[in-house]
Amino acid sequence: MGFSLLDHSPQPSSPHFDFLSQLLHSDFEPVPASHPIRPLPRTFFARSPRRVARDLLGKILIRNGNPRLTARIVEVEAYLGENDPAAHAAAGNTSRTSVLFGPPGYAYVYFIYGNHYCLNVSCEREGKAGSVLFRALEPLHGIEQMSLARGIPLQSPRDICKLTSGPGRLAEAFSITRSRDNASDLTSPTSSLWIGEDGFLPKQIQVTPRIGITKAADQRLRYTLAGNPFVSRGRFLLET
Repeated sequence: MGFSLLDHSPQPSSPHFDFLSQLLHSDFEPVPASHPIRPLPRTFFARSPRRVARDLLGKILIRNGNPRLTARIVEVEAYLGENDPAAHAAAGNTSRTSVLFGPPGYAYVYFIYGNHYCLNVSCEREGKAGSVLFRALEPLHGIEQMSLARGIPLQSPRDICKLTSGPGRLAEAFSITRSRDNASDLTSPTSSLWIGEDGFLPKQIQVTPRIGITKAADQRLRYTLAGNPFVSRGRFLLET
């Protein structure tokens, strides 16, 4: 079984190296270990949420700090703006949703069910709402800090999956809150939270209807990396 974490992975001396090497397999073409993480330009997000969501798979979410946290994006959902009944933007441009109607590439964070936060990024041109929800990540660096933030001791490979598999889990692992991160510029590496790329390309993408919603629940707007163990469960349709 291959190992996709490369230069962002724990070193063999890490107590978690064996867990990860047992658990993960590569869905990416390997790139040189010296490849840096480059920020995504704002034009990347100034497109349809469908296209942005698909192209975000394999990109990296970064939390600057000591240690720096990095994780690969492996599951997302697209929300299509004011005409999408399941989107927050369907309520119009309000004080809560104003980020969605602003420039593309900014974090939209909301609190749900009274117990966890969800991270989204704004899409489309300024004035036209659209967004992508982050549903699952594959941890790369700062795994011990993520486990502390989640309050989960890493005792088996299953525990690692619990860190960032699901929107609430990944937000907690990265200490994402509305007060801290809403309206953050995710295109800027000087932001506390941002998105970059390191050259990885997914070989196969899976699509399915969005989950956890009741409105427009039949639309195939959920995108995942095929075979990645951090993806949450659901029925998939394969695409190349």
